[in-house]
Amino acid sequence: METTRERILKAIHSLPNVNPVQVDAFLYHNKDKNTSLVKALLAQGVVSEQDLLLVLVRELRIPSIDLSKYRIDERLKSVVTEKVARLYHTIPISIFGETLTMAVSDPLNVFVIDDLRNITGKNIDVMVATDTQIMVAVDQFYGAPTAASGLTQMSEDSKAAEGMHFIEGENPLPEADVDNANQAPVIRMVNLIIKEAIRQRASDIHMEPTAEGMRVRYRIDGILQDILTIPKENRSAVTVRIKIMANMDITDYQVPQDGRFKMRISDQEIDFRVSLLPTTFGQKVVMRILDKANLSLGLNKLGFSPQAIALLEEAMHKPFGMVLVTGPTGSGKSTTLYSMINQLNTVDRNIITIEDPVEYLVEGLTQIETKSDIGLNFAAGLRAILRQSPDVVMVGEIRDGETADIAIKASLTGQMVFSTLHTNDAAGAVTRLVDMGLEPFLVASSLVLVCAQRLCRRICPHCKQPARIPPEALKKIEHKIKPGTVLYEGKGCDRCRNTGYLGRLGVTEVLQIDDRVRDMLIRGKSSDEIARYAQEYQGMKLLFDDVIDKMSQGETTLEEVYRISSEEV
Repeated sequence: METTRERILKAIHSLPNVNPVQVDAFLYHNKDKNTSLVKALLAQGVVSEQDLLLVLVRELRIPSIDLSKYRIDERLKSVVTEKVARLYHTIPISIFGETLTMAVSDPLNVFVIDDLRNITGKNIDVMVATDTQIMVAVDQFYGAPTAASGLTQMSEDSKAAEGMHFIEGENPLPEADVDNANQAPVIRMVNLIIKEAIRQRASDIHMEPTAEGMRVRYRIDGILQDILTIPKENRSAVTVRIKIMANMDITDYQVPQDGRFKMRISDQEIDFRVSLLPTTFGQKVVMRILDKANLSLGLNKLGFSPQAIALLEEAMHKPFGMVLVTGPTGSGKSTTLYSMINQLNTVDRNIITIEDPVEYLVEGLTQIETKSDIGLNFAAGLRAILRQSPDVVMVGEIRDGETADIAIKASLTGQMVFSTLHTNDAAGAVTRLVDMGLEPFLVASSLVLVCAQRLCRRICPHCKQPARIPPEALKKIEHKIKPGTVLYEGKGCDRCRNTGYLGRLGVTEVLQIDDRVRDMLIRGKSSDEIARYAQEYQGMKLLFDDVIDKMSQGETTLEEVYRISSEEV
């Protein structure tokens, strides 16, 4: 007998604008994510909200509702609170006796309906609407979240700035903008957004102007999450306030700008790097939160395996040579490099860095920021650095053959050089340098170690529970897991914002450059051959193997294995 899910998928396959192969492929690759069918289909835009709505109505025989034309009784606010409506993406329609009718976008999610029944104490009838329509209706019915209510709902605005002290900044402003930007409510609003971002362990704050106002999102554990909407009338003042703090030109709205500032929050001093980008509705602000306290924790606090830590520490204490950290943007390369540099940062060493831009401002280091408009690029800066008799050099990124050539020659003449490179794996970095035009014997002589890395999310320890994973989801990787291994997941709680994850840990692939690897490189062997040798004779763990180990140890989930691995599984 055909199940409800199969019936709905069959109806979706028949839609004129849908590619059945694409739908099935997407669902197959996401079958382990404990995501409902409706949410999975909408996540990557494989089917439109409106088309899915029509299918659900037809196949489930559930009535739909156009919320834009429906007036909701104000008395229903006492039955379903704003918090419940936003959490479950639902809105009350009517109540008759013991039956409460709710509009939902995912009628297949029986857990939401059960929760609503338990919370309200009513029998639940459902009608279907698109998620977009529901959230617009929630904003209109309960009121769009503001900066104060959306974050902590403080009744006293003065508490927002408590324990915060702005350290750097202040630019002269035109009279009107000064008056607007320095009004106490605007300052408190910005401080509150920053303070809450620190409390929630965000790495970035994204403030995006829209037609209705300014959307604020935090990047927490690598994933962007909606936090609040700043009213349209405060949008400009908030942007100007941030530009003042970051020492930017507040009169220029047409070109991108970069700046930075420091804030002391309680006893903690935190750097913020600010980027402004002109958009259709105004300037988008992204603030990168740079907490130097993380750098002093050491490599063992980054979640690296003991084997990877031992190899990294051995390599970074060599008198000369080059260590490369590779991976995509956002994989934690800079944090790893700074953690190693921080251990080498002693009074008897001259350490100079050149970056674009400088990430962390660290006492004891000489730090240079590239300025391409005046010809100070990585190559030019590196030449100048070498005339300063450095012991340790950090190059933010090797982007071209000229920079790579200077860095490698520096490592051969007595300096320890640290840098990053964009490659997918460790062995690929070795051959990438040769592809840039460098002589294989120079690369072989200078490289000491290559570390490829990713970041995966750590299961929240407060809601950790054994995971129920279908056998077919494990079929292709079960040979890598010991029989009887219990896998875990996060149920979701207040401490992890119901995501099931709290914090991140590093996944690494560490390649030692020994005599055999040097010989293979000089003889022009491929990166695949080098990787196979490292696995068989050095015991190198691939990224995929390392994240499988972390899953088996109960630190992360199968979802993260698939999310960060480039392996075909």
